[in-house]
Amino acid sequence: MLPLKGSGFAMAMYESDITQFLKTLKQERPALEAEQREGRNLLWDKAPIDLEERARANESRVAQRPYVYSSDN
Repeated sequence: MLPLKGSGFAMAMYESDITQFLKTLKQERPALEAEQREGRNLLWDKAPIDLEERARANESRVAQRPYVYSSDN
C-alpha cells in the first residue's frame, strides 16, 4: 500500500457529491426514511402464509388442460 502524502486527514474529510446530497435531503425531509419504510412495508412485507389454508387451496384447484385452445372435452 502506498503511503499518503501528508497526514491523510484531507482524504478522511472528503464527502462525495452524492453523500452531500443525501445528507441535505435528509435534513430537509426528516420523515423521508419513515416514508420509505412505509412504502417497503406496503410492497414487500407480507402477512405470514397459513400453510393449512394453502394446502386446502391447492387440493381444491382444478387442473388446466395442457392445450387450453383445444375444443376437445
